[in-house]
Amino acid sequence: MDFFEEGNSENLVSDHGINWGEFHNWYWNDIKCHWRVFGEETDPPIVFVHGFGASSSHWRKNVAFFAKSGYRVFGIDLIGFGISEQPGLTKQKYLDNFFWSNQLIAFLEEIVGKRHKEKAVLIGNSLGGLVSITTASLRPDLVKAIIASPLPDPAFMAPFDFPEISILKKIRGLLVKAFFKILPLEVLLPIISRTSIIKKALQSAYHRSVRNDFDLLKIVSAPAQRPTAPRALRAMCIGMTLRPKSYTAPILLKRLAESLRECPILMVWGAKDKLVPLNIGKLIVKEHPWLDLLVIENSGHCVHDETADNFNQNVLEWLVELNLSFNSQIS
Repeated sequence: MDFFEEGNSENLVSDHGINWGEFHNWYWNDIKCHWRVFGEETDPPIVFVHGFGASSSHWRKNVAFFAKSGYRVFGIDLIGFGISEQPGLTKQKYLDNFFWSNQLIAFLEEIVGKRHKEKAVLIGNSLGGLVSITTASLRPDLVKAIIASPLPDPAFMAPFDFPEISILKKIRGLLVKAFFKILPLEVLLPIISRTSIIKKALQSAYHRSVRNDFDLLKIVSAPAQRPTAPRALRAMCIGMTLRPKSYTAPILLKRLAESLRECPILMVWGAKDKLVPLNIGKLIVKEHPWLDLLVIENSGHCVHDETADNFNQNVLEWLVELNLSFNSQIS
């Protein structure tokens, strides 16, 4: 993947290109992070947080709309994804939603906060939604509202909790680490990213055919083809598998509910989502009726990209109802 020059800018409004906005690099904990920005400096901030295997480029069909609607739009590549650095177990042992939320917190403080004194709206796809609610649970003072599209977590589908017994947890940890260290990701990932396997995996996230969407394929395959991708994926697999229960979505939502629900949350679900079925979203709302749920028909896991017009308009209307925008005009 090309590494864009600092401050480079593309014509976002005319073509919704994947290389939208001004590109910047920023170092956090001595790790290189990529971020981009578009829109008027005086407008309130929205931060887009991508999902697993994606990057800030995946918001190609959303950025122009929200910038025109009166927002300053930021996009961040989570560490291990996109153009950000892909550290391995030696530099950063594990990558999980707690780690990424700390990256996002620093981004909100050091980058967004230097330009805007108000809280930011977070819009996250899949893993990005999980990172966003983790961030809000840790630093509610930085987050105005969250759109999680959708909100995934294996913990929602776990049939039972692993016993909280020290020796069993230690054994489980050793087994998980051994498995992913032995797993030949250095061989498997290049094969997957350079063959039709990645197209089939990508299709599982969409309801419509993505066969001829070459930009989408580039967004997903280019980072996976970097030589450092296998080590980052290994750190993610271990990190997400062994993360503390306190950083799973069910616990995070309970924590947010107990804090007087200071952060409004809209969950957006594709009715045809095969990766995280809509039934999960309905169960979450049943347990947490203070959450808002929007269902988009004829759309899969990546609602923001597959049915962008519907997503954009509905999210903007929700924000306007909460009085969370400036200069927003709903057509």
